[in-house]
Amino acid sequence: MIRVRPPFPSPFYPPPLSPPLVPPSSPSSLSPSLWRLQPTYASCPRPLAEECPASSALQRRRLWRWPWWRRRRQRRSSGSCQGQPAGPLGGPPASGGAVPRGSMAMNYNAKDEVDGGPPCAPGGTAKTRRPDNTAFKQQRLPAWQPILTAGTVLPIFFIIGLIFIPIGIGIFVTSNNIREIEIDYTGTEPSSPCNKCLSPDVTPCICTVNFTLEKSFEGNVFMYYGLSNFYQNHRRYVKSRDDSQLNGDSSALLNPSKECEPYRRNEDKPIAPCGAIANSMFNDTLELFLIGNDSYPVPIALKKKGIAWWTDKNVKFRNPPGGDNLEERFKGTTKPVNWLKPVYMLDSDPDNNGFINEDFIVWMRTAALPTFRKLYRLIERKSDLHPTLPAGRYSLNITYNYPVHYFDGRKRMILSTISWMGGKNPFLGIAYIAVGSISFLLGVVLLVINHKYRNSSNTADITI
Repeated sequence: MIRVRPPFPSPFYPPPLSPPLVPPSSPSSLSPSLWRLQPTYASCPRPLAEECPASSALQRRRLWRWPWWRRRRQRRSSGSCQGQPAGPLGGPPASGGAVPRGSMAMNYNAKDEVDGGPPCAPGGTAKTRRPDNTAFKQQRLPAWQPILTAGTVLPIFFIIGLIFIPIGIGIFVTSNNIREIEIDYTGTEPSSPCNKCLSPDVTPCICTVNFTLEKSFEGNVFMYYGLSNFYQNHRRYVKSRDDSQLNGDSSALLNPSKECEPYRRNEDKPIAPCGAIANSMFNDTLELFLIGNDSYPVPIALKKKGIAWWTDKNVKFRNPPGGDNLEERFKGTTKPVNWLKPVYMLDSDPDNNGFINEDFIVWMRTAALPTFRKLYRLIERKSDLHPTLPAGRYSLNITYNYPVHYFDGRKRMILSTISWMGGKNPFLGIAYIAVGSISFLLGVVLLVINHKYRNSSNTADITI
């Protein structure tokens, strides 16, 4: 029986004092004079690996008994990947490139065998899975971790409290100084003047709501219309539009996007503007009057331009190109189903007609919540000596066109002034005050705990 020695030194299998003898009966192509000198630990080259299966199997079993650091060292010092066999004990290749038959391969890589492939292709370079020696891959990037102590945490809590509380008080007082009044004219109550307009037989319906301003409105006044329970944030509703058509593209004007279905075509004509957003445009008419001492109503001038965003007015929305006649530009199209008149008759002012009508532009910017308000008109201040809307009695004339009782919605008109922080918003000031108060209170509590247990034996059990 042939005795096989390991191809490298091992603490479990020390090398014998002399090379083993190979019986003359063993098959070999070498001359008889070289039988006694044939080493059994020389490397077995890859092309002849199938000729020494016993040696390779024994080598694999012994290799896995080694710790990982010794296997790595063996892989580094084993035979080269350039097709040259390694010498005895993992040393340099034998001189002359002669490789005896029956020897074991020294460049075996157990890790690559687990991966299911050879250590490297014949004639190729050695493969390695070692990460690059960079700061990122070797996790040597600089890092900083704060050490939280009472001396650093407590001042932060007190500083946050001292900063947030005054800011919150200032925002809350500023919000309360904003004048605002809401008039609900849905008409669902029997006593409401607009209750008669709920009937579909009354068209058009005009109702008047009287109200009183207790205090004067200074500065510019903004008139809004508000809707409740109207979900403009529905996914299909938001997508139901054609931005190319709204931007004045002639091809999209006559062939709207399929996203506009089922408000894409009507009577075999393309709808301009198409989509569910445009079809549901708010179309109530609101007029404001001041009732003087002589009970003669004085109309309040309402400005209908300057209510849309500049980017919407000048970039996103454009009328189709063509001549001066806007009706000719929209030739071959039809109005949305629920509109009373086509898009080129929204206003008599050519700079506020068609797709660039600001009431239409404001409506096309969808709201994020089901209860929202949109800017309807501006009331500019004419004199610094007189308030914009003095205290007194007013009347709101409404042309009731927009039904909301079908989906349990409500309509309202809002008059409001603004400040440096915008419209009335008490929540922001309350939030600042709450955060500052909680932070200051936590600072006081932690200060008491730190003072009580600072010199106690339980200090080690407290972490701030």
